[in-house]
Amino acid sequence: MKNPRHLLSSALFLLLFIVIGLPFIPLILSSVSFGWQWPNVLPESFSFRAWEYVLAGSSGTWQAVGVSLLIAFIVTAVNILLAVPAANALVRNHLRGKWLIEAIIFAPIIIPPFVAVIGIHLTFLRLGLTETILGVVLAHISPTLPYMVRAVMISYNTLSVEWENQARMLGARPIFRFIHVVLPHLLPGIAAGASLSILISLSQYLITFIVGSGQVVTLPILLFPFISGGDPAVASVYSLLYAGIAILTLLGMDIALKKYYQNKNAATGKG
Repeated sequence: MKNPRHLLSSALFLLLFIVIGLPFIPLILSSVSFGWQWPNVLPESFSFRAWEYVLAGSSGTWQAVGVSLLIAFIVTAVNILLAVPAANALVRNHLRGKWLIEAIIFAPIIIPPFVAVIGIHLTFLRLGLTETILGVVLAHISPTLPYMVRAVMISYNTLSVEWENQARMLGARPIFRFIHVVLPHLLPGIAAGASLSILISLSQYLITFIVGSGQVVTLPILLFPFISGGDPAVASVYSLLYAGIAILTLLGMDIALKKYYQNKNAATGKG
């Protein structure tokens, strides 16, 4: 007889699979449909025309994917450089007006993007940053940085200052204390924040459309017209492609993180 805990785990896994996988079934059917109309349960006929259009070089899909990933990774790298010292200061220092600083940093989570993007657009117009990848990257930092800061702050809250003090007593310089003591402890938080940063950046339509002025073409820019009255089959293909890119990116980060810890454990003789 199977362990009840094992049965519960299997049931929860099956439920999770159904909840996550069920929405993809209509997308897959729609992506290969031709003339699927309400209230038909299944498409009247099947065709791979939507896949052929999206995957064709003339559609601009792969260029949009490349631009989307480029922007997302640059934004995430900048967020890490900003979030680590910011989280360190917010967690370890007793700053005057700390609540106000946190309110400003986390405000983009609460304030609707449309409110902020108008001001950003007017400023970038004067600076000549509209219609450029640099402008879009800077605009994407606003909605993504709060998640990175929050994730790194959680890691810093569990990092004892005594560990760094011990390394200092053994003669480790600040840079080596950070690399060998602080960074390994922060990595899970950085990875969590980076995952959110990448996903949020990849999904930005409004900010990219307004700041990029239609000249910076990312995957959401291609996807939205087909969702809002275009071809549902093509929209389904783009949705599946977006989901696949997001999943592969997160899996790649998870594999890289595990590989890092395996190598570190092997070097220290723990694994």
